[in-house]
Amino acid sequence: MPPTDPFPDEPSPGPAKLGDLAAESGLRRVHILAWRDLADVEAGGSELHASMVAGRWADAGIEVTMRTSYAQGAPPETTRDGYRVVRRAGRYLVFPRAVAAELAGRHGRRDGLVEIWNGVPFFSPIWARGPKVTWLHHVHEDMWPMVLPPALARVGQILERRIAPPFYRGTSIITLSESSRTHLLDRLRLRPGDVHVVPPGIDPRFRPGDEKTPEPSVLAVGRLMPSKGFAELIDAVHRVREQVPARLTIIGEGYERDDLMRRISALGAEEWCELPGRVDDDELVRRYQRAWVVAGMSRSEGWGMTLTEAAACATPAVATRIPGHIDAVRDGVGGQLVDSDDEFVSALAMVLRDHEHRERLREGAVRQARELTWDRTAYETLAVLAADSRGRG
Repeated sequence: MPPTDPFPDEPSPGPAKLGDLAAESGLRRVHILAWRDLADVEAGGSELHASMVAGRWADAGIEVTMRTSYAQGAPPETTRDGYRVVRRAGRYLVFPRAVAAELAGRHGRRDGLVEIWNGVPFFSPIWARGPKVTWLHHVHEDMWPMVLPPALARVGQILERRIAPPFYRGTSIITLSESSRTHLLDRLRLRPGDVHVVPPGIDPRFRPGDEKTPEPSVLAVGRLMPSKGFAELIDAVHRVREQVPARLTIIGEGYERDDLMRRISALGAEEWCELPGRVDDDELVRRYQRAWVVAGMSRSEGWGMTLTEAAACATPAVATRIPGHIDAVRDGVGGQLVDSDDEFVSALAMVLRDHEHRERLREGAVRQARELTWDRTAYETLAVLAADSRGRG
């Protein structure tokens, strides 16, 4: 369950209240263990979430150190938004080496530990003493076969569902949505009292714009990888174009780019589908603001960050009905959720074709987005770690 809201009338508890909570709980130095950080070329919602929270903790006077893997073109140590980032080891060696560095004290003293369990865990309950919490956005069960050979994918699934969960029973787990919490309890057999829900926030720069594109436009944002469903999205928009002359833009970078380009070429979609890669923050906001609809065909998400960012820009969503999306999009209010590719095509065509329907969804999307702030996310996340600290005396 989520922590009790200490500020029912305040949308954004700020640095002062964060600092008070940290001081009361003895949390002056917090270490975060992550697979990747925001500088990584394949950084996504998980890395953004960690950065937003870490930056606000640093603003409140907490000494935050994030240990992660090497990122191409990024220095091994740096400071971002007031918190320290240590990047050492590759994609797989980061797990044993980060644990060894913590045990040896090479990251300095800590009063609290945050582990980000992103597919492969750091197993912090085994070796870390003192206050700790684990962030687990979603179960990766369907993603393993998409990114690894069959044998390794099976190892990943066994590690996630059978080997790791028993070690985390009794450890505070934070996830982003009620639907993801239900999924974690069902698949990983975690204890209900250990799993807390803290929704993500939305940066204030995401806000409605002045105008939409003159032609029907569909936008998708995320890492170019199979689990995001971009190949299926290209096929869906190809079918939608039999009814509406829509254009598709997929913003992001990743190892699936070449496959997607081949798919675009096979469909003769070069004139209506573009993959501009990663864009800067201002351009991303502009794209959200001008799109008619944002699309999400992911197989697995902890929340659906791009959908709520778009909602804040008055752009409704059409998305798969999966844990995470169920909470990020209120079906029929700020967008539409679907259960199949055929339903996706029908819903997307309807939103693009029906102006009044689209306007109703736009208004609902903005209303929902206003409820989400990173200040509140940072406070409620720290509250779970603080509760663990107080529980240990």
